[in-house]
Amino acid sequence: MADFILMEKPTLPKGSRDFGPAQMAKRQYILDRIKAVFQKYGFQPLETPAMENLTALTGKYGDEGDQLLFKILNSGDFLKDADQAKLEARDSKLLTTDISEKGLRYDLTVPFARYVVMNRHEITFPFKRYQIQPVWRADRPQKGRYREFYQCDADVVGTDSLLCEADIVLMITEVFSQLHIQDYTIKINHRGILSGLAEICGAKENEKPLFVAIDKLDKIGEEKIKEELRARGFQEASLTTLFQILNFKGNTQQKIDFLSAKFSASENGRKGLSDFQKVLDLLNGYQFSPKHLEFDISLARGLSYYTGCIFEVKINNVAIGSVSGGGRYDNLTGSFGLEGVSGIGISFGVDRLYDAMEELKLFPSEAMISSTVMIAHFDNETMRYGLQVAARLRAAGVATELYPDVSKIKKQMEYANKKMIPYVIVIGADEMKDGQLTLKRMHTGEQEKKTLEEILLEIKK
Repeated sequence: MADFILMEKPTLPKGSRDFGPAQMAKRQYILDRIKAVFQKYGFQPLETPAMENLTALTGKYGDEGDQLLFKILNSGDFLKDADQAKLEARDSKLLTTDISEKGLRYDLTVPFARYVVMNRHEITFPFKRYQIQPVWRADRPQKGRYREFYQCDADVVGTDSLLCEADIVLMITEVFSQLHIQDYTIKINHRGILSGLAEICGAKENEKPLFVAIDKLDKIGEEKIKEELRARGFQEASLTTLFQILNFKGNTQQKIDFLSAKFSASENGRKGLSDFQKVLDLLNGYQFSPKHLEFDISLARGLSYYTGCIFEVKINNVAIGSVSGGGRYDNLTGSFGLEGVSGIGISFGVDRLYDAMEELKLFPSEAMISSTVMIAHFDNETMRYGLQVAARLRAAGVATELYPDVSKIKKQMEYANKKMIPYVIVIGADEMKDGQLTLKRMHTGEQEKKTLEEILLEIKK
């Protein structure tokens, strides 16, 4: 009796996904438009390795971020040089430095800062780069949150100019216009405003836990935030002051006036408000309509390296979190030994944008088109004739494929339909004789005889 081996069904790691041709066409639609906007604003492309040394990654994202780093075991016998006492303690945190020297990148900003420091003598400041690559986070997978996902970053380093903040807002607006997303909100705040808030709440020495807590306000609500802060020693008077400010309602100018009075004794708070007002003035100079802009006093952005303006973008009426975020960081290159280089950047989450656009049904049908023309044929002789037709079309820049097998015309047409190819050229014996090719328009079913030059003119239109 033959032995049957039951093969285990293949699976993917949780939080990761395959992308077939249909998904890739839509993702490429997003990426092409983001890339075009980045290039329009003078950004140049850059790539960095998937792996970074853990010493480069740790300490840049706060305690919560450090816990989400994917560590890579050292090659070979990784336990050979591990400290015996650490092994017996069975504490993975103690053991990590002995068995792992590298990790997968958590974002694209820290590797970019590392690149800037290593190449500071070759690059021209201000240095503007964009980067589109995957990142990895050991997070709990859920809708809109993955362990492997792509980011599209654009950063400028080497200038303190607030014109960069204004350009960030303009780029976000243009990307959403290109993607035909109309109902969205660009939330903006400043770390100086948050520092001022911490000062008047008596939490100047306890900023980090305060920022981490209020950054979750939208997710868990006011009462849960209060519980968390009480557990960290915050007094009721401080919490009352905090939420009196966070709950203030009004337009942007009313919020600025309200905070100006509150920050009379806070230098950080006044500096944050001043920077924010200057960004608004620059946008006004661009004749920018602020209808999508919201001054959100509670916006904190959890990453600890932000020092100035911070941004977060949400698509309204979509069951998904933020799709873009960023801000200014003054000290990131300093952690790699290069002090005094300020930077600012924005990142788009392609995966969340994809999910949101699917939910809103915003992908155009033409995004799915891979080939413009397919050449159908009846036998080997007509297929060989189709080779020169395909060559002419491709030379003219028309995406063309020749059906590879001798099959029934019906089967060839079904293939073209499934791939959403808009035109099919049918070549038979008559077409070979008189050079009049049969052109079928797949979206209407109409067909007529045309010369190849006439076909090219129609397609080019």
